[in-house]
Amino acid sequence: MTQDLPSPTRPLKIGTRGSPLALAQAHETRCRLQAAFDLPEEAFEISVIKTTGDRVQDRPLKEIGGKGLFTREIEDALLTGGIDIAVHSMKDMPVLQPAGLTLDTYLPREDVRDAFVSPGASGLGDLPEGARVGTSSLRRRAQVLVAYPHLEVVEFRGNVQTRLRKLDEGVAACTFLAMAGLNRLDRADVATAAIAPEVMLPAVAQGAIGIERREDDSRVAAMLEAIHDPFTGQRLAAERAFLAALDGSCETPIAGLAEIDGGTLRLRGEILRPDGSESHADDASAPVEDGAALGAEMAAGLLARAGPGFFDWRG
Repeated sequence: MTQDLPSPTRPLKIGTRGSPLALAQAHETRCRLQAAFDLPEEAFEISVIKTTGDRVQDRPLKEIGGKGLFTREIEDALLTGGIDIAVHSMKDMPVLQPAGLTLDTYLPREDVRDAFVSPGASGLGDLPEGARVGTSSLRRRAQVLVAYPHLEVVEFRGNVQTRLRKLDEGVAACTFLAMAGLNRLDRADVATAAIAPEVMLPAVAQGAIGIERREDDSRVAAMLEAIHDPFTGQRLAAERAFLAALDGSCETPIAGLAEIDGGTLRLRGEILRPDGSESHADDASAPVEDGAALGAEMAAGLLARAGPGFFDWRG
């Protein structure tokens, strides 16, 4: 049976946010589909959709709704047929998709590490007492305050260019970005240093691109199968099971990283209080096929160790 492929007269519509990084991820998706099916660029149409998270830049994410802020409008367009697929940074994705949508395609994962960015310091340890660290991430905020309680953390949002300008203006002495994003933008030079996971455990699914589709769209499902990276899928199955069992929103500082060596999956996880007053971490391994079970089990163990009041600060 001949596969029903997109064409310049009937292009596959790719939904994405409009930031330079989001567009780079959409372009990577298009390039991989082009190569897999020997299609011209005109067989694809990139549709930019502005999300609530893009529009509201002056408040912390947790105050305006958490992770869904960067996906809701795009998923609405997917459900109504305005686009055929949606390309997402997986660290922004809630663990549950709206009814009728599925997320089961991942591109090969990029560098998982956080980048330390500063015009005057080589690392957090170089900063004097009271120095301001800029970040909008609850995870990074908590991790900094656990390790460096003498530093002050201030709200810091925006794209790479905005954050660099804020650093130049002295709003903060340093900030963080994801190495994956810098690499995809060909801006690895922005990083003063990449931070090892042993020092700062990354966000769940950091560095991974996910492609969302309508559950009943078998034509698109068959196309996406050709570019899916199962290795990334196995790692994210463990990390997202860990996240799902804990919370899965932007309202709790959670870190997690799965790595695979042969048939063994190693998972590291961490939960923290936003003020850095308490943190709990674990490190365990299991067969790759048991990764999701390991994630759920690790989450339960950390919650038991932290006690029933650990997340009470959310109110």
